Amino acid sequence: MPDRTESSIVIDAVPGAVLDVIADFGDYPKWATEVKSATVLSEEGDGWPDRVEFVVDAGVIKDTYVLDYQWDVDEEGTGVVSWGLVKATVLKAMNGSYTLASRGAGTDVTYRLAVDLTIPMLGMLKRKAEKVIVDTALRELKKRVEG
Repeated sequence: MPDRTESSIVIDAVPGAVLDVIADFGDYPKWATEVKSATVLSEEGDGWPDRVEFVVDAGVIKDTYVLDYQWDVDEEGTGVVSWGLVKATVLKAMNGSYTLASRGAGTDVTYRLAVDLTIPMLGMLKRKAEKVIVDTALRELKKRVEG
């Protein structure tokens, strides 16, 4: 995927607390507005979900998709959580990541996302949609962790 959107936020909590919220997919519908359900499909015994199915209703885009996750994080929760699309209906491709880094008593979280749809959309509109998704996700994550 050629282009991606990136944004960062500082969350007033240690990286491990932020990582715990990111990894608790069953709770996503409680704080991630557009996620209607998130179901862990597989876990390879390391304690981290490997495949997760999402049902999303983002107004004009409704989809059910499966993501494959990679957890490159240390014991304190710093590192990278990345994902790639396995299957979907409306999405053709989706790759993203959260990068967590300690910042004083808090955590600097950077979210990167690249999405491609099966329906035609101008690149400029696609990047704007990605920006809204990324910024909303970071705000909602911060609110959930700090709340």
